[in-house]
Amino acid sequence: MAMPLTIISSMATKALLADLLAQYATRSSQAVTVESVGGVDAAKRVQAGEAFDLVVLAGNAIGQLAEAGKLVAGSRADIVRSGVAIAVRAGAPRPAIATEDDIKQAVMKASSLSYSTGPSGVALAKLFERWGIADEIASRIVQAPPGVPVGSLVADGRVELGFQQLSELMSLPGIDVLGPLPDAIQIITTFSGGVSVTSTQADAALALLAFMASPAVVEAKRRNGMEPA
Repeated sequence: MAMPLTIISSMATKALLADLLAQYATRSSQAVTVESVGGVDAAKRVQAGEAFDLVVLAGNAIGQLAEAGKLVAGSRADIVRSGVAIAVRAGAPRPAIATEDDIKQAVMKASSLSYSTGPSGVALAKLFERWGIADEIASRIVQAPPGVPVGSLVADGRVELGFQQLSELMSLPGIDVLGPLPDAIQIITTFSGGVSVTSTQADAALALLAFMASPAVVEAKRRNGMEPA
C-alpha cells in the first residue's frame, strides 16, 4: 500500500487544501496528510531538508526554494490568488474602507493593529512607509506570531484592526470581516506548489498538484475566498 503523501503549507491555504483533498479523495485512493504552519517556518523547514512530498506556499517562497534546489525542477504550479481583507472584533464599530484614504484614516485612528509575517504583511509595512505613517503607528502594531491567525488577536480584543488573507479571516469566530482592501492598494499573493526533492512519490505528488491547479476545483477556491491562479 502506498505511503500517504505529505504536504507542508502555510496557514493561508489550510482550509482550501482540506476542501481540495476532500474532492481528490472521490477520485483517488491516495492518502494525503497536511501540516499547515506559519509560511516562514514552513520554508525554513524545507530549506533545512525536512522530508515532504509537496510544498504549498506563497509564490515567492516557492521560487526561492526552487532556486535553492529544494524542489523538483519544473514541478511548480500556481494554485490560487489571494487578497487581503480587514477585520474588527464582532460588534465593534466598523470604519469605512471603500477608498485608500478611508484605510489610511482607519489605520491612523486604530489603537492597535496587526498583520501577518507573510508577504502581505511585508507589503502592508511598505504601504505604511509610503503613506509616511510607519514611525507614528509603530508602537501600535501587534505582530502576530507565525502560525497564529491575526483574526484571533482581533477576536480576543488584543487588536482593534486586523489585516490578513480573506481565506484566513472568513471562518474565524468573534470577528466581523469588513471586506477586502480597495483595488488601489489591494495586495495579491499567489500561492503555488512544488514537489520536494525529498519526495519518494514524485509522480503521485505531481498528479495531486495538477489536480489542485485544474479547472475542476475553481469553485472550491472561490468558496474559500480565493481565485484560481
